[in-house]
Amino acid sequence: MRETGRWTQLWLAYKPRQDMGNGLYLAHIFWDGFDRQDPVIENAQAELAKGLAGMLGTVPKEVDELPSDGLIVRRIAEHQHPEENNVRYEIKCETTGMPDGTSATKEAQEAEVGPEGYRLVQEGKTLTLTAADEKGVLYGVFHILRQIALEQPLKGLHITCRPDNPLRMLNHWDNMDGSIERGYSGRSFFFENGEILVDERTRDYARFAASVGINGVVLNNVNVKDRATWLITDRYFDKVSEIARIFAGYGIRLFLSLNYAAPMELGGPDSADPLDEAVISWWKEKFAEVFARIPNLGGFLVKADSEGRPGPFTYGRTQADGANMLADLVKPYGGIIIWRCFVYNCTQDWRDRKTDRARAGYDNFIGMDGDYHDNVILQIKNGPMDFQIREAVSPLLGGLTRTNQMLEVQAAQEYTGQQIDLCYLIPLFKEVLDFKTYCKPELNTVADVVSGRTFGNQLCGMAAVSNTGNDANWTGNDLAAANFYGFGRLAFSTSLTAQEIASEWVGMTYSNDETVKQTIVRLLMGSRETYEKYTSPLGIGWMVTPNTHYGPSVDGYEYSRWGTYHRADHLGLGVDRTDTGTGYVRQYHEPNASRYNSVETCPEELLLFFHHLPYTYRLKSGKTLIQHIYDSHFEGVEETEEMIRVWESLKGKIPEDSYALVRERFERQLYNAREWRDQVNSYFYRKSGIPDEKGRAIF
Repeated sequence: MRETGRWTQLWLAYKPRQDMGNGLYLAHIFWDGFDRQDPVIENAQAELAKGLAGMLGTVPKEVDELPSDGLIVRRIAEHQHPEENNVRYEIKCETTGMPDGTSATKEAQEAEVGPEGYRLVQEGKTLTLTAADEKGVLYGVFHILRQIALEQPLKGLHITCRPDNPLRMLNHWDNMDGSIERGYSGRSFFFENGEILVDERTRDYARFAASVGINGVVLNNVNVKDRATWLITDRYFDKVSEIARIFAGYGIRLFLSLNYAAPMELGGPDSADPLDEAVISWWKEKFAEVFARIPNLGGFLVKADSEGRPGPFTYGRTQADGANMLADLVKPYGGIIIWRCFVYNCTQDWRDRKTDRARAGYDNFIGMDGDYHDNVILQIKNGPMDFQIREAVSPLLGGLTRTNQMLEVQAAQEYTGQQIDLCYLIPLFKEVLDFKTYCKPELNTVADVVSGRTFGNQLCGMAAVSNTGNDANWTGNDLAAANFYGFGRLAFSTSLTAQEIASEWVGMTYSNDETVKQTIVRLLMGSRETYEKYTSPLGIGWMVTPNTHYGPSVDGYEYSRWGTYHRADHLGLGVDRTDTGTGYVRQYHEPNASRYNSVETCPEELLLFFHHLPYTYRLKSGKTLIQHIYDSHFEGVEETEEMIRVWESLKGKIPEDSYALVRERFERQLYNAREWRDQVNSYFYRKSGIPDEKGRAIF
């Protein structure tokens, strides 16, 4: 996988594959209705040529007449894909283009393709790729290359794909000095020593992102400070524009994180009050300059009034006041404002048992539902806290019914092993997407809400905090690239299962050998539960080393200002968020509110997130709570040891450098798992005084 002195090509390495009869359909290429000089089409052509040369050893010949064999790339007539149709889904079928299996006219089938979608049909000796726009062609080409990489025949292919989510974004937390906040894969490949980097790696990154359907990238950290504030000035326009043009060639719109206090820091008014005419005038002039200088700029991501960041609350204004002011000024340029809902009191008194950080997002935003303008999107973390291995789904998702909203997840493993410990996150993302909010009788899952299906929103989707850096393998741990790949594939097609995505990634990255594929998929699919067992089961969360967030410190945040408590005492542990506690459960629609409120019906994986329980409480397994704590932590270490044995079975079957790197990461994971086991078990043994029924070593 690794190239000395360079970087890997991840799942686009294009190693030799069995032909499977696919070469027949790719010997010639005929372009019908697309401008071959369009940057997106040029990149699609280049990618197809590169992929076929590497995998099949063939060079497709472009022809000017309709061929009897080969690939036909055809544009759908504009009237056949009305954009007002907001239904987005992926269809997989053998002989028809209709989701219910009935027949349909060619025109009706083509109309289903829609923006960014594509249709692939193999007939006779030809394969026809039909798309409504250039992005659809690019995604269709990557689909073809994926089929070849997985050694799946193109023969019989009859499929229509359109993205489930309009926006499919990566948020980079890269800083101008080259550091990455919560980055575990080296340093930034966008920034270094206050300067912007643009090179072949920038293009490769865009290729990887486009290959899994990403269509938006936020370049810089949401915590905008120092030189990053100047990204919207002449100091950096040329380099930002260069990146924007590269991204545009791969169907990706560039976004920037914005410093809400920029007027005060860039020589404007001594205020950031969103209702101040001088502030509005300053932003109006600034946006006119920015959009004129940066092509393909989609808009801005804003973190305000959170963790010390300035915002409208400073001036007694609402979040809607701040977001709408900016949104109105970028709207003439087709820009959007993505406003993060990560707003809470970060100076909480740990003695206060009624103030609940989990409540903050809903309490701060639900009252303004419907107040946000139509080019504002509220970006909502998957849980109400902060990317824990397990937490309840944010009640804002489905709570808001008249506001554009999108889901934010974290591919960077801040609280989930930091790309040292293996933790495949797609099962977690699927769990969130499949969660029923009950905001409506039907179409009420999070996937429905953030795709626009539930409320008809045009601006919505999914975003992930990126896990990439300038390490040669991009993600620190070779296996962590599955989270980069998986997020993109899932955002494009939420119907895919976590196992399907894992199998794809392994086949494209390593091998289609069944032993290799089954072994690595097995490791990926079990990794989240293993990590959860030796860290914080039953939804309790946190207990991590402050600041770094890696490794155990059971009371590390227990008496802090951050609102991150487990409330353990000598009798029990857990946070009471029921009607008799903080009342957080009532932020959910029924029946979720009542289900979480009752200890008998609360899902056990979230039991301590919602309830404070005695150590002697018996779970459905018959175990006491304290015994479950002991057992799960011992099991987590044992499963980590087994993961190492399983990985060792691959020696000689995968590239040695990748084998060795991952093997070394597993050693570090095992050390971490043992520390978690011994510190957590000893802590709760000393708190409760209740011994382990199995008599194992607890200190």
